[in-house]
Amino acid sequence: MITHLRKAYNAAFSQEEYVAFLDHIHSLYNHTPPFRVSETPVFIPDDFRDKLLRACDDIVDVVVQPNFKALTEGAMKPEHRVPNEDAHPHFMVVDFGICEGSNGELVPKLIEMQGFPSLYFFQTDLAEGYCQYFKNIPETMTPLFEGLDTEGYYDLLREVIVGDSNPENVILLEVEPEKQNTLVDFLGTAKYLGIKILCLTKVIKKGRELFYKNGNGDLVKIERIYNRVIFDELDRRPDLTFGFHFTDDLDVEWVGHPNWFFRISKYTLPFLKSDFVPKTYFLDKLTEYPSDLENYVLKPLFSFSGQGVKINITQQDLDAVEDRSNHILQEKVTYVAALETPTEPAKIEIRMLMLWKNGWERPKVVNNLIRLSKGIMIGVRYNKDKDWVGASVGLFNRK
Repeated sequence: MITHLRKAYNAAFSQEEYVAFLDHIHSLYNHTPPFRVSETPVFIPDDFRDKLLRACDDIVDVVVQPNFKALTEGAMKPEHRVPNEDAHPHFMVVDFGICEGSNGELVPKLIEMQGFPSLYFFQTDLAEGYCQYFKNIPETMTPLFEGLDTEGYYDLLREVIVGDSNPENVILLEVEPEKQNTLVDFLGTAKYLGIKILCLTKVIKKGRELFYKNGNGDLVKIERIYNRVIFDELDRRPDLTFGFHFTDDLDVEWVGHPNWFFRISKYTLPFLKSDFVPKTYFLDKLTEYPSDLENYVLKPLFSFSGQGVKINITQQDLDAVEDRSNHILQEKVTYVAALETPTEPAKIEIRMLMLWKNGWERPKVVNNLIRLSKGIMIGVRYNKDKDWVGASVGLFNRK
């Protein structure tokens, strides 16, 4: 998007450098991510960076309202409500599509948001890999915000996730983490923080306390849980047996607390009013449908990875929805193919990664994640046999 940097990068690109870069990504943890890593980062100009930050501020303004918890009480089913919820989430991520504004300029438009962690560690590895292996990336470019350098960024993550605990008493909790597409990020978390990656089936409960066995077979108390378990996936795994329930009153600190996954989610979208947010309605609250349904999509509130989304909808489709309280109607967002590549332009979706450290009044944007697409939608199945697509990162001029 910074034209002169894009032209220079594309002209200097070589397949040999790309292969060496991918080999480097594999060598970090002796692991190859199962998702495609793009040939390029995205060079984002100052004016668009400022729009992204304004958009995030508009959204955060709603989340920090004193009545936000009251607004989002309907987001959680009783079977998913976890005790000892904290005052605010530790993680918040917001996805924007890069679109065309009314005057032809590029603008970010909200796609969805999560009160849940994302690839906070891999994205820094990825940015450093691009800068190491490709020419024409100025040293002044960074994926980070708030004036952070890499060391300061990891220190901040350590403060949020590990806190005052010994790292051996902190775990990254997931369902069969070795099988997850995000394993590369888990490995980075373990490397930089020194915490244990643990499948929830390995957790041992004694009274209100949780433990795991270390390499010597000794029990280690769990004080803090960096939670990466998504209930939607857990609900689809009745074959799993584990020794505690999320709804138990446990003597542990959640980082971040599971309830925020539901509170800050598609459920939040109808409460947001901003030039950067498409119109969104709870389906069960509509007394009449918009007259231009062709400009809307139907989304289930609590689905994972875009499952159940309907793009081309009719009144009959909406009338047929049985669980209306579990769906939203959202104005379509039309991506612009804004990234020039040697073959065809690519569409850009950018995820702004925030942290909310205890003691801060608001969450702060610290990093970012980008997905590039040449298909009709973002996602692997729409980009088969395409190049210059997949996982990437935005690079900005340091402020």
